Amino acid sequence: MTALADPTAPPPAPSPAPRTPAGGRRGRPPRRRPSGAGRTLHAGPLAYGILVLAVLISAFPFYWTLVAASRSNADLAQAPPALVPGPHLIRNFEAVLEEADIGKALLNSLVVSGSVTLGTVLCCTLAGFAFAKLRFRGRGALLAVTVGTMMIPPQLGVIPLFMLVAELGWVNQLQSVILPGLVSAFGVFFMRQYLVQSLPDELIEAARVDGASTARVFWSIVVPIARPGMAVLGLLTFMASWNDFFWPVVALSSSEPTVQVALRQLGGGYVHDQSVIMAGTLLGTLPVLLVFGLLGRQIVGGIMQGAVKG
Repeated sequence: MTALADPTAPPPAPSPAPRTPAGGRRGRPPRRRPSGAGRTLHAGPLAYGILVLAVLISAFPFYWTLVAASRSNADLAQAPPALVPGPHLIRNFEAVLEEADIGKALLNSLVVSGSVTLGTVLCCTLAGFAFAKLRFRGRGALLAVTVGTMMIPPQLGVIPLFMLVAELGWVNQLQSVILPGLVSAFGVFFMRQYLVQSLPDELIEAARVDGASTARVFWSIVVPIARPGMAVLGLLTFMASWNDFFWPVVALSSSEPTVQVALRQLGGGYVHDQSVIMAGTLLGTLPVLLVFGLLGRQIVGGIMQGAVKG
């Protein structure tokens, strides 16, 4: 006969679940807290001191330009010179307008710099996309030649370029300054490196499967992804074109000047009027500061947005 269980006996204790050697339950690996999680890094007094010093060193040239533009030439010749703005800013601006056609020069520089920036961003993005993601014969050799042109001093090509411009009848015309700067080797290499890292091949392959052409892939996929890099390249190109002096002073005359060519006419005489020169420099610098102030936050935000991987 089978023995009956004692009803008064306590129930057996449940057996513990088997554990892994690491100490966790089977099928559920132990969770590890990521390194640095929950910690906030705070800058110390040394970091703030270095940042403040860097800001002061960077901003002092602009402040000194304002001080010199608002003083007279005699005030600048004093020892030690004045370090606070003076009352002659408006008078120096009027002298700038009398000695040079600064209004026309600002308009010409805006046309030249805007056209060069738009052309460089578009052409360099197209070439960078081709070198980064398209497969064609001679791609490596063409890229090497493009990068190699960066090692040639631009002064070596001034005479052949001026001869070409003279044959076309473009001397003293703005297109002689705009067309040679529409493409740059640095811009092509910059956009190529940016698209290699930021543009996945899977997106292009998916667009090809959907029947998109190369032009559709460029405008619908490449341009939105490359927008942060295009903004950075556009800002650098605009500043370089605005500050260019060597080629505009060769190709243009005083009747069609850019800002840098017009500033050469300031402060003439036996004794150069440094205050008038500084006032013209301040007028020529304000548009660049305005562009940077309007686009700087968008450029930084676009770079940070493009750095986030979903």
